[in-house]
Amino acid sequence: MKTIVVTGGAGFIGSHLCEALLTNGDRVICVDNFVSGSATNIEPFRANPHFAFIEHNVCEPLVIDDHIDQVYNLACPASPVHYQRDAVLTLETNVIGTHNMIRLALGAGARILQASTSEVYGDPLEHPQKETYWGNVNPIGVRACYDEGKRAAETLCFDYSRQRGADIRVVRIFNTYGPRMAEHDGRVVSNFIVAALRGEPITIYGDGSQTRSFQFVSDLVRGLILMMNNESFIGPVNLGNPGEFNMLELAEKVLRMTGSASDLITKPLPSDDPRRRKPDISVAKKELGWEPVVGLDEGLEKTIAYFATVV
Repeated sequence: MKTIVVTGGAGFIGSHLCEALLTNGDRVICVDNFVSGSATNIEPFRANPHFAFIEHNVCEPLVIDDHIDQVYNLACPASPVHYQRDAVLTLETNVIGTHNMIRLALGAGARILQASTSEVYGDPLEHPQKETYWGNVNPIGVRACYDEGKRAAETLCFDYSRQRGADIRVVRIFNTYGPRMAEHDGRVVSNFIVAALRGEPITIYGDGSQTRSFQFVSDLVRGLILMMNNESFIGPVNLGNPGEFNMLELAEKVLRMTGSASDLITKPLPSDDPRRRKPDISVAKKELGWEPVVGLDEGLEKTIAYFATVV
């Protein structure tokens, strides 16, 4: 049995990771300050004797007296609605918070996995995006608190690895969806599904031609665990589904699957919104033996069923 810390463990992805680790027989210490996470997400685990919860802001140093084997650092709001609400806090969480978690892991002799993001590629000029691509990010734009914050977090991980021997793993997460997404999360899949179920207009930004690649949360969690337990490869590695869909295609698919009569309306494209996003997952296949197995229709069906119970 490993003792594993999951920061951001009450969030959408974090709670699924906690559940998978507990199912694997590990002891989980979930850390969250509920800025974007929800106590509801971890309520099913509270009675598990192998689950513990610490309410804490990772921008402050964290002391855990128990032996720790691994740290998954997922702490940070991941959708523009949340991370732009307090841009300074977002940047601090990515930089100061990551620094604190690396120091926690280093002091405990634990391995740390840093949850980075496809946003490090910005509005990419390379398509699909490989890990060798350095990105096209606006460092002073409204998304920079997240994009540049995650880039700086990666820098911290690799500098600590080179300079102080920190045992790091770095993953770049592409658009992920599934049950437990927040109703007002602000991400496109949840926005479209909630609007369709309520019969409200579905908002498409721009002309709907911008693309994303959507992976179901169970695929991502499997990739996170494989990467954490890999003994030779530290990353970075893309974790995403290379199936590429534009926003209009996604909206029409959600309308068909929900049987909704919602209208489609358009609004101007937000500042610095990436036009195309698709991962090259060759490295994940080679180093981890990982690739997604849940198709978009199957994943949307499960996600729609979840939201049908909460909206």
